[in-house]
Amino acid sequence: MNQVNIMSIQFKTFILEDSTYKGGSKKIVMPQGIEVHKLSSNENPLGYSPKVRQALMASLDDLSQYPDNTDIRLRQALVKDFDQALSEDHFITTNSGSEIIDLISKAFLGEGDTVIVSQPCFLPYTAFTRWMGATAINVPMTTNFEYDFEGILKAISDSTKLVFLASPNNPSGTYIPKDVLEDFMNKVPEHVIVVLDEVYRHFADAPDYVTGLPFVKQNKNIIAINSFSKTYGLAGLRIGYCYAPLHISSYIRKICKPFLLSTLALEGAIAALEDGEFVQETVDLVRKERAFVLHGLKELHIKYWPTQGNFVMIQPPISDTELVKQMEQKGIMVRPVGNFGAPGKVRISFGTRAANNAMLDALEAVIKQKEVTT
Repeated sequence: MNQVNIMSIQFKTFILEDSTYKGGSKKIVMPQGIEVHKLSSNENPLGYSPKVRQALMASLDDLSQYPDNTDIRLRQALVKDFDQALSEDHFITTNSGSEIIDLISKAFLGEGDTVIVSQPCFLPYTAFTRWMGATAINVPMTTNFEYDFEGILKAISDSTKLVFLASPNNPSGTYIPKDVLEDFMNKVPEHVIVVLDEVYRHFADAPDYVTGLPFVKQNKNIIAINSFSKTYGLAGLRIGYCYAPLHISSYIRKICKPFLLSTLALEGAIAALEDGEFVQETVDLVRKERAFVLHGLKELHIKYWPTQGNFVMIQPPISDTELVKQMEQKGIMVRPVGNFGAPGKVRISFGTRAANNAMLDALEAVIKQKEVTT
């Protein structure tokens, strides 16, 4: 048998680096009678719309056939969802919001290029950048987990292609006020594209919160990333989208693959956009439970950061790894976010009232156990 000498293969060194994105989703098995509450992945506590279920069931007989060659029907549905503020050509859809980041990286980055991130941040910003041979420059957030826009502007060079921002940010939950983002967009050099991750936008209720929409309408160099995984509850279907000015979206579309979206993803996303009542029910629940959980954390004297997302980042009373372990023993799944760039912190998603009560009870038990052992 012939053997291949792998030493003769020229592997790209920047791909060999450990930059694989590791999601937080997993399952734990508890003794009978102990319910598991998964509050580690920012998923929709209500599941997904009944209209989606109907659409998926109606599509099952078509799975032996190829899906639509293009995503035009979904983009038309997005135009309607955005109240005709944009055209179908402003939108691009892919398999998840993460793949949008991958597509943007492929379209604009190469060896020698740089991007700017601000940690803590979503891991694919840096991992996908490295896969293209580019370098991510970290301009850390402030101690209040706000963007250091002055530092970002100073860090921009001729090699800078992208600046990644998120509002609300994952994992901190903090957001960018409208006047602050407007000022930055007016100052950022014309050769730089701002990538605004707004996948949690539906949950934001701050009066000065802003999405990327007004900047796209002004033809600014910005790409706004969205996902169907959070508000719409379709994390398992893996579908996301972005919108951008036509000079950017038409360029990115040149590397989009045919038959990119599966039949189920396509039909599920279209149906999800049609159920405004479910979206509002989800938003109302998250905002109500957010207030409830933050009040509970305050009562327990646990430090947390103000959040506009469907999650909160806390400073646990014990180490992050020990907290995760002890919470899992009580059937509560939460997420350490040291690998996001927030060492020692833990992110907790908002669930139903029953899940949130169980989580707060578990946290209280952890605190009491700490008091006993110290």
